[in-house]
Amino acid sequence: MKRQGQAAAAAFQFLSRFPVKANLDYSPALFRQSVRFYPLVGAAIGLVVWGAGAGLTYLLPVMPAAALTLILWVWLTGGLHLDGWMDTADGILSYRSREQMLDIMKDSRVGAMGVIACVLLLILKLSLIYSVLVSNSYASGLLLLPLIWSRWFMVHAMSSWPMARGKGGLAGQFKDMDQKHLWAALFTAVILSGVSAAIAPFIVMDDHSLILALLGFLIFPLVIWAAGTWLARRLNAALGGLTGDTYGALNEFLEVAGLLTLVLLFKHV
Repeated sequence: MKRQGQAAAAAFQFLSRFPVKANLDYSPALFRQSVRFYPLVGAAIGLVVWGAGAGLTYLLPVMPAAALTLILWVWLTGGLHLDGWMDTADGILSYRSREQMLDIMKDSRVGAMGVIACVLLLILKLSLIYSVLVSNSYASGLLLLPLIWSRWFMVHAMSSWPMARGKGGLAGQFKDMDQKHLWAALFTAVILSGVSAAIAPFIVMDDHSLILALLGFLIFPLVIWAAGTWLARRLNAALGGLTGDTYGALNEFLEVAGLLTLVLLFKHV
């Protein structure tokens, strides 16, 4: 398998539960090369979730359809990002010293703050999925955008903020990442977003579909960058850098921010 194929396979194996059959040597170099395909993994997950959600609404009432869509969404990621969200909540919300926070986040056991944060996040995400399904905006194809751009921001965060544990931990695999991988991830995110925005008017034939597609294409990158930068700076200030757990937490936070943006777009335009 060629180098780019290995990098793509590594991205899908690491970030999803898609059955990608490949025996890979997970070296730091391969981890760094794989990040250019992170937005593609997000688009693939979004496409499956989008199709499943649209199909379920024909078979079930909207609320159980939304719940099953969320379950599928979590399963496709293997709960990887949720685990990071819970560990980060346990550490940050302990309000202890930097070293103690990092030790808490490293502990495999989940504490009360992690459970509370997870439950609240899933409730909010369920309500937003429900709102998208009810408004019929789900069929527009713009649902892919939160998943594409949240994974792009993880790559941006790896490049823009220091590693809290240096070369240790999972985050250390991405240390000293070449800027060409960041630009490649951005290029992939833009292309995939453009495709999503281009097909939206042909899926939802109404007066607002083209406007919504254009707004989604222009607004989503800005919203994700602004929200992600805000949280990343706060995490960096508390921990002296970012960790693998905080990358997952950023992804979960930005998926919710993206869903909220999507709901607001379809509500007010």
